[in-house]
Amino acid sequence: MAFHVRDPETDRLVRELAVQEGVGLTEAVKLAVREKLDAKKREPSLWEKIRPLQEAFARFPKTGLEADKTFYDSLDDE
Repeated sequence: MAFHVRDPETDRLVRELAVQEGVGLTEAVKLAVREKLDAKKREPSLWEKIRPLQEAFARFPKTGLEADKTFYDSLDDE
């Protein structure tokens, strides 16, 4: 399984990581990818991110009023 990096910056970054970690280039790539994937797994889902907003919205009291076409048109001064 060949993996060829043609981007000079990527090559430099992988080599820098390899030197800092004292590992070969393949291991440096593996470390970087594993760290990124682990970080993605720890990241909260969209639903977890918006849950506080949903809960705050749910705390507003219900007015009992219906929002119909006339209401929405009045918002635009139509």
